[in-house]
Amino acid sequence: MSIQELVLRQRTEILHALCSSGSAEHLERVLDILLSQGGLIFEDYQNIQVPGRALYTNARQLLDLVYIKGVDTCALFYGALQQVLPEEQRAGFSFSGCGSNPEEKKEEHQSTCTESLLTQRPSLVSKLQGCIEDALKALVISGHFTSADCDEVRLPIHTPSQQARCLLNHVRSKGESAAKVVLQYIQEKQESGSPLNQDSWTPPKEVLKYQKKLSSSVSAQSCFLSTYGGTSHMSLDDIYTEGQLELPDNCDDVHGPLGLKDIVGTAGTVNEEADTVLVSGDAGGGKSTLLQRLHLLWARGTALQDFLLLFPFSCRKLNSEQQELSVQELLFQHCCWPDREQEEIFQFILDHPQLILFTFDGLDELKQGFSDEHRLCCPTQRAPVHILLFNLIQGSLMKGVRKVVTSRPEAVSPVLKKNLRKEILLQGFTPSGIECFVRKHHRDPTVAANVLESLRTNTALLGLCHSPVLCWIVSQCHKELLGCGEGSPQTITDVFLMILQHFFQHQSSQSTMGSGWLHEHLNTVLHLGQLAFEGIETSCYIFSGTALETCGVTDTDICMGFLIQSRDLSSTLSQRFEFLHVIMQCFFAALHIVLSKNTDRSTIPKLFETQNMTGLRSSTCFGVCLPSADQQEQALKGEATSAKTPNLQITATFVSGLLSQRHRSLWLHCCPSAVMEKRVKQVVRCLSKGMQKHFKSIPQPVEGEKKSMHAMPGFVWLIKCIYEMQESRIAKDAMSKLEVDHLKLTYCNIGPVECTALAYVLQHLRNPVGLQLDNNSVGDVGVEQLLPCMPICNSLYLRNNNITDEGIRKLLAKGLQCDSFRKIALFNNKLTDACTQHFSHLLKTKQDFLSLRLGNNNITEEGAKQLAEGLKYNHSLQYLGLWGNKIGDAGAEALASALENTTSLVWLSLVGNGVGSAGACALANIIKNSTSLEELWLTENCITKSGVECLMQALEHNTRMKSVWLINNGLSLEEVEELTQRESRLIF
Repeated sequence: MSIQELVLRQRTEILHALCSSGSAEHLERVLDILLSQGGLIFEDYQNIQVPGRALYTNARQLLDLVYIKGVDTCALFYGALQQVLPEEQRAGFSFSGCGSNPEEKKEEHQSTCTESLLTQRPSLVSKLQGCIEDALKALVISGHFTSADCDEVRLPIHTPSQQARCLLNHVRSKGESAAKVVLQYIQEKQESGSPLNQDSWTPPKEVLKYQKKLSSSVSAQSCFLSTYGGTSHMSLDDIYTEGQLELPDNCDDVHGPLGLKDIVGTAGTVNEEADTVLVSGDAGGGKSTLLQRLHLLWARGTALQDFLLLFPFSCRKLNSEQQELSVQELLFQHCCWPDREQEEIFQFILDHPQLILFTFDGLDELKQGFSDEHRLCCPTQRAPVHILLFNLIQGSLMKGVRKVVTSRPEAVSPVLKKNLRKEILLQGFTPSGIECFVRKHHRDPTVAANVLESLRTNTALLGLCHSPVLCWIVSQCHKELLGCGEGSPQTITDVFLMILQHFFQHQSSQSTMGSGWLHEHLNTVLHLGQLAFEGIETSCYIFSGTALETCGVTDTDICMGFLIQSRDLSSTLSQRFEFLHVIMQCFFAALHIVLSKNTDRSTIPKLFETQNMTGLRSSTCFGVCLPSADQQEQALKGEATSAKTPNLQITATFVSGLLSQRHRSLWLHCCPSAVMEKRVKQVVRCLSKGMQKHFKSIPQPVEGEKKSMHAMPGFVWLIKCIYEMQESRIAKDAMSKLEVDHLKLTYCNIGPVECTALAYVLQHLRNPVGLQLDNNSVGDVGVEQLLPCMPICNSLYLRNNNITDEGIRKLLAKGLQCDSFRKIALFNNKLTDACTQHFSHLLKTKQDFLSLRLGNNNITEEGAKQLAEGLKYNHSLQYLGLWGNKIGDAGAEALASALENTTSLVWLSLVGNGVGSAGACALANIIKNSTSLEELWLTENCITKSGVECLMQALEHNTRMKSVWLINNGLSLEEVEELTQRESRLIF
């Protein structure tokens, strides 16, 4: 196949590689290289890079032109792709002998400076990025550039590399003398030893003074834990425990766990031209505390020292900003006001965006959902705060300034994701993190040991402590916890009732024993409940003194500790208050719904219908929290939507738990029993109706396929509500109506807490199902929570869930006792050779086990040998997947020996395992002798022609075999062509 034909055949893949990130950088770098090597002339470049035209259209124009220009240009194009594309994309576009070394093209003498701008373009773009201003100054002084020329280069919508290209294009149009000025400027910079990829300056004195003031202010606001421990004034240094940071998908450039430095580092970058890093995680997962830790480390000079200035913002505080602001006013009024030279400092920020970091905590708490509809690129233009924020995130404003944003996953729309440099998931505490936090919280080792022992004996509570806010509550209430005995907390509602009682009993001079403690403090609960409820209605999380007075909140109520004073870096306003944590606000809103005499009877049904959104907007209850019809229409177009549903769902979950039978005694003297019974029936009816709605949406299966339900996150929420009620009859009733063979819950943000609820409810299914939990956050703690529902799982899919050998040990010990359990898939986890002994035992013991898939883990030849020991005695396994491990030839030989005479195995994958010809020759024996094997996958290995010859000889003895996949092995194009002609079942 010629290189021209390859351009046509791979056209779709090339377009995707150049354009799918949404950034034009790959395309522009390819154009730079083609210009420098003579593959394109400048007129070609102008025809391709038409301003305002879609990126994909420009890329298609390039492909058309490259194809027309012939073989040599196509070869140069493929060589450019090899230089520009990331390694994981590069492999698909190699063509032997097509790439040319750009240095070899530059032997002839360049006659003019203008020509040098083209032949040296890639390196010039790189060198100019960090010193655009100095280069423009040199051109202005020499008389070649006007201020209008400079403004066109400086456009804030341009990235630094685009500014460099724009400058070069303008210089070329100005002629030979202008080109000479730029080349001389760069040469002088190099000779002086000044770095060309950085601005060579010392920050002005006023900027350094401002940095000192900003650092001091940030440090003062960050040194105490403010997110859910404001009443105890805990030092952040003493209590901070790192949560588990992950990338959404496995990333080749990340080795080992992610740390704080990786948040603004290069690991996991998917769009180099974007500025915004998103840290997403559940409510209570530690996002605010993580940002607070970053702020403190920066202020002390121990982290993020690439950034001279850091501006922290709270989105819940920005909600209360009514005035339109410019970026300058946003920075100085909401963070830190300069004592003097405000204009000089702001100009410095504009001139050096790479030295500035913005952080925005709680994007999900903004009243407006993210939208890129209203574009704004002038930093001095005033606009509503949310418009400023959205334009900062998507890059129209302050391009080049790094931004770190936190949000709950539910509020992260596709419109937002396309503007991200990368996303990082904060998954809460690992088991070791829980232990570390508890020991930090309790300086007395004996107390810490007792708390940890209580957690180990109560796996449901251990799963809850995966959430840092719940771990804090459990640690705070250790005395109550240790005195619980068999009544130890099981649900989130239990934990929050425990902290409620803890605060009341520690603040009151006379504590009522038994169940009467709530009645004693009922007025405080109702006052705070009304405040919380009205705040949830209006997406308000910070309350003025007037708001407190309206709801009857007294100084005594404030002293109980559930409200803390809201701290603002530069606020001169009167005192304002917020709940210890947004989940605490949801809990008090739920208490209001359950206990208030004024609760409208439609409140509970409307609360549980937030997923449906119909019929709610006419109601005053929660109406303002839900999208209007117009907003729903906008959502379908990818525009702004409201992000309030998560808080409503948390409130509904608490309402379910508060109305459970186990807590009825608390309400005896607080609310008439008849009213409580009505509210309980309302919740049960809502849960039943919600589940039925999900079940009715299940499509009929295609003939020959199993009936499958792909559950949405709303289904998981309903399951959690049922679990909070802790009444098995409700769970049984819900599951009696679910008739599916396969239950799919992928990408549903399922962690240990959700696993506990799923196991509680799903164990009541009437028939075994395949349970698919791929791409969640199950982890070892979640695996342990799933064990009660293992008897109803005939297959379990746990791809990409951060599971280790310890989790697998417990899972398989339970699986051995379950007759239905026959399939498991564990791609993309953290398994090593240590888990293979347990799988080996499983294979020996369960002679009806059908499928084992362990791809992309850390299994070596030793692990393969362990598996082989089990495979020798197993006569049922049909599918064995080990792609992306490191078993090598020795591991392949061990497996081949064990499977040589298999009569059950249909499919075997050893893709990407470092298998060479020796391993291939061993595997040929399976092909030769097996009566069942149909497909063998050996793509991405090191097999040479001698190994393929062995496989071909084996195929001569096996007509049942359908295919042997050998893409990307150690074969030349000529060998591939020859072998394909000899055996069509070999796939290259």
